[in-house]
Amino acid sequence: MAGKLQDAMKSYQYMMVSSDKNIKAGCLDWSNAFKQECIAFCLTNGDAAIAASEYDRAIDPYSVAIDLGYTSDVVFANSSKAKLAKMLWEDALLDAQKVTKLNPSSHVGYQLTHTALRGARRYDEAIAAFTSMLSKLDNAPEAQIRDLRQQYVSPSEAEDAIRRAVWTELEFAPLRLLNTSTGLLCDRAAQINAFKMSPEYNELISFPTKDSNLRTERIKGVVATYFRCVLLSHRWGETETLLHDIQDKVVYELDGLGGIVKLQSFCKIVRDAGFYWAWMDTCCIDKKSNTELQESVNSMFVWYRHSALTIVYLCDVPPSSQPGALARSVWNERGWTFQEFVAPKVVIFYQNDWSLYLGDRSPNHKESPAIMKELEDVIGVDRQALIAFRPGMSDVRQRLQWASSRVTTLQEDVAYSLFGIFGVHLPVIYGEKKQNALGRLLQEIVARSGDITVLDWIGQASEFNSCLPAHITSYTTPPRTPPSLSEDQIQTTISLLRKNPVVVDLASKLYDQLDNTSAARFANCRLHLPCITFRVTEVSLSYGPSQETRYEVKADGLHDLLITTKEPIVQFSWTRPTQQTFLLVRPWDRSLFELPDFADLLDDTGSEGDYWTPPPSPSEDSPSHSLVKQEVVDLESRALRLLARLGQPFGAFLLARQRGGEYKRVASDHDIVAQVVEDVISVPDLIDIRTIEIL
Repeated sequence: MAGKLQDAMKSYQYMMVSSDKNIKAGCLDWSNAFKQECIAFCLTNGDAAIAASEYDRAIDPYSVAIDLGYTSDVVFANSSKAKLAKMLWEDALLDAQKVTKLNPSSHVGYQLTHTALRGARRYDEAIAAFTSMLSKLDNAPEAQIRDLRQQYVSPSEAEDAIRRAVWTELEFAPLRLLNTSTGLLCDRAAQINAFKMSPEYNELISFPTKDSNLRTERIKGVVATYFRCVLLSHRWGETETLLHDIQDKVVYELDGLGGIVKLQSFCKIVRDAGFYWAWMDTCCIDKKSNTELQESVNSMFVWYRHSALTIVYLCDVPPSSQPGALARSVWNERGWTFQEFVAPKVVIFYQNDWSLYLGDRSPNHKESPAIMKELEDVIGVDRQALIAFRPGMSDVRQRLQWASSRVTTLQEDVAYSLFGIFGVHLPVIYGEKKQNALGRLLQEIVARSGDITVLDWIGQASEFNSCLPAHITSYTTPPRTPPSLSEDQIQTTISLLRKNPVVVDLASKLYDQLDNTSAARFANCRLHLPCITFRVTEVSLSYGPSQETRYEVKADGLHDLLITTKEPIVQFSWTRPTQQTFLLVRPWDRSLFELPDFADLLDDTGSEGDYWTPPPSPSEDSPSHSLVKQEVVDLESRALRLLARLGQPFGAFLLARQRGGEYKRVASDHDIVAQVVEDVISVPDLIDIRTIEIL
């Protein structure tokens, strides 16, 4: 009978149906014996197939046994398991329901019913069956069965885990998103409700597991995939779609041109790529809500950073454009688009007909050598820096230079578009004007980082504070790099200085004084700037060949200077004194100490053994005081190195004292580079260290 179970069963059934009563009565004993033998054979083969996980081979034996009238809950359970393994959901469900009917107190039938319903995507019924299964486990008389309950997570526990995962995922997502399936704009509540109505949610809530860690990871993965969001980076046009245009409307059903068509095309591209959510700044922010606007501006960089994909739409790049079209696009000139490119990990460029730029079908244009070369050249930023960009306070002056040529429609956005670049959160106050917005940003940078390179600019001074520029274009010129000594020159200078014990002592005292000097800080728009100051003794007007207004400036301890400025300066000399005080100052920069960045040391991948040496034991030849002596020598060397560097040309500011005792910076049209007049040995005598309050 092996391999012919169904044929044998059909023959037996035909014989029993077609035979008359007398024949059936005469064959009764044979019939019963045949059935018992057949059932035993089927159960043996079915159980062996189940044990070997050969589920397709188990289905027929169990089916024959059941057709022969064998009604054991165990057989129906095994038959259901075999059919579940072959994804025969409805057939498995019928067998599972038989198990429940034959043994209603057991959890097994409900467990199989749950699995079959879940496979058939009948999630509500599956959850009900799962809940019944947990109840049977809780009330089982056997302790061993009750213990099984601890291995399962209840639907309510699953809901809590899912809820936490959803809020974690949405923490870095825009507040309003476009549902690409429905075409509706959704706030946070609508986004969560859409998820709860989705197959993904139902599949999660009905998914049992005996491993809580596995379930947590599965929940995180499903939630992260569902809420993947695609953001748009583009140049605003004259007819952009706004929030009120799409509120409570289906985007795909709107009529119109310009912004509507762009929005519809964007949503279709996102939907066809398999993403449920899209975001476009023109219509997904309620600009009438100050709270939402504040959060949106301060969170923009984070939103783009966590986007699954950022699509860049180049409105001025026609189809089939040649390499170089991207570099010429107006998209590269806008203030907001810089962070919209450096923040996301995955970016794809589209031409104005929504075809791929250069036909490049790679999944990430940030990995395209041709496209990145274009952007590297036009932005003026190294390719690797663009790809691996991290927000924060490193390379402050360079980042300001990157942003210096970009423009925005609203003047305050010149500063607001840089909040994410520097990782700062500040109030958004449209109407405060550009100088105030930029001043607040630069003030925050100095306050948080102590980096005074933001004071390195030429042009017009800001009304916010005279040490800050009125326009970000003042950072277009690369930061000044005065000539520096080579290591050989420094060592030669140190050897010379060591010959004079008085100079060594003065250098050490100077080092200590500067080391204890507070960092630059702002308070109420006033800059408290630690400086090395030089008193100006004479200012006289001088005209150059280009008819620029120049002033000859003399200061104690410095070579004479020529300063070009549009600001009028009071002329004076020792024969024509003035009551106004002028200073040439060198802002104190702690980088002159040449100390390592401790953040870099923390990032060092080496072990402690790579840079830590235990103190010597008494048995070593070196005397115990050698470490102390070495530390003194090191401090002395650092002090002399500092003195050598202070003797080099430096970038200076001209400050004019005001009536209240504070100072204002006199803005110059060119860098002011000063040089001490005496040799380096005389430097300690020339240095006057103060913290000056600057308006």
